[in-house]
Amino acid sequence: MTEHAADAVDAQATAAHLKERLYATITMISVVIGLEASGHVDAVGAAATVVTASVGLWLASLVADQQAHRVTHGAFARGRELRAMLFVSSPLLLAAVGPLVLIGISALGAMGLHTALLTAAGVNVATLFAWGCYGGIRMGGGAAFALLAGAIDAAIGTAVAVVKAASGH
Repeated sequence: MTEHAADAVDAQATAAHLKERLYATITMISVVIGLEASGHVDAVGAAATVVTASVGLWLASLVADQQAHRVTHGAFARGRELRAMLFVSSPLLLAAVGPLVLIGISALGAMGLHTALLTAAGVNVATLFAWGCYGGIRMGGGAAFALLAGAIDAAIGTAVAVVKAASGH
């Protein structure tokens, strides 16, 4: 593989990794708002739900990627291809870290679970804003464009939270 081709593959994997990170962030907003809205969960139950959602999405992504690879290439992904799948899907696990830390802080009594879950959602919306701004800057559109891109991403995350809260589950 030429250096240019390797750079293109690396850029493609990085783009897919970021896409999964954004997807996982939006999904985690939905999970923590759903937990907060339920009102019937303790810290252990909230942590279990966050871990289950994160691991479940990660496994589903790996199964789908592996199946797509088998259909396309007629064989299981191994070696570099499997490592690329794991790299791309890792944000589905990493998205749980922030909420789990906040739930843990809640379990230690430093804040209420309600506050921890809302804070986790807020941090995830802020993360979407930051990624949107970064993308706007990378596109060369200037500060106003970057802020607009960040605001759009944050609005999507906020809309997910509002819809989830309004639905009551």
